[in-house]
Amino acid sequence: MPGTPARLRIATSSARPRSRALFIGSDVMTADAVLEFWFGADDLPAAEQERLALRWFVRDESFDREIERRFGALVDPAIAGELDAWATTPRGRLALLLVLDQFPRNLYRDSPRAFAGDAAAQRLAIEGIARGHDRAIPAHCRAFCYLPLEHAENLRLQQRCVALFTELAADTDAVPPERYAIYLDYARRHHDVIVRFGRFPHRNRVLARATRPDEQAYLDAGGGF
Repeated sequence: MPGTPARLRIATSSARPRSRALFIGSDVMTADAVLEFWFGADDLPAAEQERLALRWFVRDESFDREIERRFGALVDPAIAGELDAWATTPRGRLALLLVLDQFPRNLYRDSPRAFAGDAAAQRLAIEGIARGHDRAIPAHCRAFCYLPLEHAENLRLQQRCVALFTELAADTDAVPPERYAIYLDYARRHHDVIVRFGRFPHRNRVLARATRPDEQAYLDAGGGF
């Protein structure tokens, strides 16, 4: 394929011409591979699920390097819309949301590229919610259907996000409940920042935006995520 790195190949099924899988060497990078990496196997014990969850929201260079090694080549094609066929199923859409919304934040910390997939992720999240795809996802994975909305500098999407996390926290399958209470708290905190400033001030430096005095006071007081 012209312009494609030597170790990256795109396989296209003739029966479904828009369905693509990426390969690095002999390793296929499928939606299921992304989900198993992030959440573990479907039958993983709850204690092991919790162990994996500890990696999600902390700065861990070894975890970032593992994402880069295994799935880094997915990000640019996903942003370009080349993996949109994944979104035809709830699981595939969830995997694509991880590639667009989570992986760039791990791979490109402190860089504008960390947010490069946000617009596509928000579009796919809204579309998936409208189709009920989020309801087909187990409660312990469903937060990642909604996090693209939490990352949006858009009040309407923030309001929707808080409503969705409120519903998730009330779901009897949402175990342990403490984790979902934390998700809801963070959704409310992100919402409140957008109400107050219309954007996330902690992104200003990375995005080369001028910081207003009220935003600087917020940052000086420890504001940010």
